Amino acid sequence: MSDANYLELSDLTLAYGKTVAVDRLNLTIRRGELIALLGPSGCGKTTTMRAITGLLRPAGGRITLDGRDITYLPANKRQLGLVFQSYALFPHLNVWENVAFGLKLKKLSSSEIEKKVKAGLSMVGLDQFHTRKPAELSGGQQQRVALARSLVMEPKVLLLDEPLSNLDARLRLEMRTELQRVQRESGVTMVFVTHDQDEALALADRIVVMKDGVIEQLGTPEEVYNTPSSRFVADFVGFENIFALEQGKLKTDDGLKPLSGTASPEAAGLAWRPNAVSLGAGQFKGEVRGVAFAGGTREYLIQSPLGAIKAEMDASAPIFQAGSEIAFDLPPERAAILQRM
Repeated sequence: MSDANYLELSDLTLAYGKTVAVDRLNLTIRRGELIALLGPSGCGKTTTMRAITGLLRPAGGRITLDGRDITYLPANKRQLGLVFQSYALFPHLNVWENVAFGLKLKKLSSSEIEKKVKAGLSMVGLDQFHTRKPAELSGGQQQRVALARSLVMEPKVLLLDEPLSNLDARLRLEMRTELQRVQRESGVTMVFVTHDQDEALALADRIVVMKDGVIEQLGTPEEVYNTPSSRFVADFVGFENIFALEQGKLKTDDGLKPLSGTASPEAAGLAWRPNAVSLGAGQFKGEVRGVAFAGGTREYLIQSPLGAIKAEMDASAPIFQAGSEIAFDLPPERAAILQRM
């Protein structure tokens, strides 16, 4: 089995009773890759992860890992690690004992356990905290213990189920950096489940955007962020001005509106981020309904014949006051081209 086909999901179908949660999903993950499964609640990302770990029996399809069919293999035989959102640490055990727990179940010698636990704690930067109980640690430190506990088992794949969602913004940023470093140093293949696009963009080698149990788009963070393939993906990664195209014009509730330039004939729609909207000049007019200072930028909400438009300008630019009329444009060359609406 090549490294390119290390973990493979083939026509994977997952269901709860008669309700299909994931429909004939196909995904190939490379050895040493960090993949993010991204999407809103109910899209099938956690269900897919549960099937990989063996916690959910597939209704159809196949899962192979390193050339071995593991579709119906018991969870404890799959050589996988799992880091939970809730950390799942034993509160009565100290850090060392939590990390060593799985190794003791494998009946390794004391010297082997000591060597692996030391290496695991060193990797996550907790060498000096080995005698502390979980309650004496910060949320970020607890997450590192959970990470070390999985890594010392030398899993073929490490699966992380929204592991940063319980941390505050500063700790999330720190743990993103920590996960990247650990993954790079250990070389372990990681599958990261999240609903947070910022986490996926910051961490992943590739992102799998899921919707209603199918893959909506698969690509690098740059591809997903800059060239979303559908309205759903564009909306999910921050394009707030999205229009379908008809006869090369914008389709709005007020009819078809011509563009200031020519759109690609292959485009089903166009999407603009707020900072791609040109303010102060252009063929469209609207009323400024809201202005918000956002540090380096100023955000505007404009009501227009196109509908509500969200725009953004550098905070040093002159202010357009709420209630004033404003001219604006949606330059086609600054839009993302959508293949599907």
